[in-house]
Amino acid sequence: MEWEFETEAKVLVARVHAGEPGCKLYTLAAARRPTPTSCWKRYVDQAAIDFHRSTGHYKEVGAQDRKYADGPVEVRFMTEV
Repeated sequence: MEWEFETEAKVLVARVHAGEPGCKLYTLAAARRPTPTSCWKRYVDQAAIDFHRSTGHYKEVGAQDRKYADGPVEVRFMTEV
């Protein structure tokens, strides 16, 4: 399951980098195997976040990401300082 997740995640990262100019950072990092994995994202503004959420790749992968989680998925919105 670990490699399946990484394969799908890398496809998503590539799609975001290729098609979302408002996304300045979108990367995955794994602290230890098989979990936890963190996804770091940085968008230029709320419109870029809204655009990301409207894309086909977000809807496609977002519908599947829960199958890899062994607990709740935590999302934090932060402001860069």
